[in-house]
Amino acid sequence: MESLTEKQQQFYDSLVAFFRKHLRLPSHREAAELNGFKSPNSSVQYHQALVEKGYLRKDGADHYTFRSTLDVWPGSENTGSSIPILGEIAAGSMQEAIESDLGELTFNNLFPQAENIFALRVKGMSMKELNITDGDFVLLSNTELRNGDVGAVLYNGETTLKKIQKEQNRLRLKPANPDFDDIIIEPDESEEVRILGKYVGHLNEQGLFKSPY
Repeated sequence: MESLTEKQQQFYDSLVAFFRKHLRLPSHREAAELNGFKSPNSSVQYHQALVEKGYLRKDGADHYTFRSTLDVWPGSENTGSSIPILGEIAAGSMQEAIESDLGELTFNNLFPQAENIFALRVKGMSMKELNITDGDFVLLSNTELRNGDVGAVLYNGETTLKKIQKEQNRLRLKPANPDFDDIIIEPDESEEVRILGKYVGHLNEQGLFKSPY
């Protein structure tokens, strides 16, 4: 990617900070206010410059996304951290243990598209039947969801993690806990919905768990 000017970098940093807080990019008006611009037109120009230099991707008339999550989520650049493979172990008959260097396992081995993955901390127990509980870190991927996948949804300024089912023109958000009700989003409300990411795994004190789907 091309390097940014000082002002472009400041503008980009304001987008990152806003996204980390609100889980969405600001509107042109919001971006203008964040950066002290007199007119949203200045925000449009900066967005266009960031698209041309490869920092943003334009998905619609006024809808932008980041090219990579690496600059958005703190610590995501450490996806190369590795676990040494020290040898082999028999899963059949007993065999002599031979220690050898077989390389390393990295986050990319577990999640081939690691550059698209980010984490959110879970608040609540609506997904406990998937062993996702309060305080866990859910791993989400910026990939397309299929009908019935579990994903993070931004709706009406609020977020939730649910199984997403399409029913004709409406969406049904299903919890994995009978103590919680389904959330129904009707057709005239569907434009307000944004899918933040597809569930690919979660992390807690017991370890790392990958989605079986």
